[in-house]
Amino acid sequence: MYVVTGAGPVGWTVAKQLVQQGRQVRILTRSGSGPEHPLIERISGDAMDPAVVGGALAGAKAVFHCIHGSAYTAQAWRAELPAAEQAVLKAAREAGAVVVFPEGLYSYSEPDRVMTEDSPRRAVGGKRGVRTELLQAREASPTPTVSVVSGDFFGPRVRMAHGGERMVAPIMAGKNVSVVGSSRQPHSFTFVPDLARAMIAAADSPSAWNAVWHAPTGPAITQKELASAFAAAAGQPAPKVRVLPGWTLRAAALISADTRELAEMLYQFERPFVMDSAASEAMLGVSHTPLETAAAATVEWWRQQG
Repeated sequence: MYVVTGAGPVGWTVAKQLVQQGRQVRILTRSGSGPEHPLIERISGDAMDPAVVGGALAGAKAVFHCIHGSAYTAQAWRAELPAAEQAVLKAAREAGAVVVFPEGLYSYSEPDRVMTEDSPRRAVGGKRGVRTELLQAREASPTPTVSVVSGDFFGPRVRMAHGGERMVAPIMAGKNVSVVGSSRQPHSFTFVPDLARAMIAAADSPSAWNAVWHAPTGPAITQKELASAFAAAAGQPAPKVRVLPGWTLRAAALISADTRELAEMLYQFERPFVMDSAASEAMLGVSHTPLETAAAATVEWWRQQG
């Protein structure tokens, strides 16, 4: 039995890939949602409730903990994520299961350098500090864990992301797009199915446990290049890319809490923000999907949504 907590883009994709390999899957979400499949059991419950988590993880061989905070704020993350992770880690230890986490680049404390698995992860304050603390708690846990780091998501089911509905939907409608920070700085974007494959490979490889790995991620591209790839896949001309400069967001952040949370992450888009996954790809035996193929799969999913 393989357990997935959360049915967002990552959890959903992990579950689908597991059943495609003939594995039995149990998905825990608040609403009991998730993909429908004969090999999938969907249950509802709170991932912060130890009793619920203990029951959901009974008999698990591996757990893929893919929930996210109820809001994109450090306050929500700190109130919700540590408790959920500790409940999952305790239940997984009792079940004898490894816990695999999708992770972002927030904790990397030297982001102006190309980020590798050996780069320091000591960022403090705000959402970055929360992610650092979560990684430290996993490292301290007696339960075996793996954290698989990705760049910004794109791909099927990805909506709330820089490469999601704010970019793909207008391109498919033949409209121009707006991006933050810069349209010309190199940035690492990760195709969600590649992240899912790496998470499953890590769970299957005890030699990869108790470490941080990078999801297979192609060469860094600009936001303009990503938009052009989506346009080509959609059969549309390359869109005009309008840039919302950092100073406008920082000014708006003085009065808007939502904008303040976005402005905190501007450093990722105003300067090169590049990760390298070569070591992880070699260790886990996975590779990244070519951009043209990934963009086509993304556009096709959006077409299916109407």
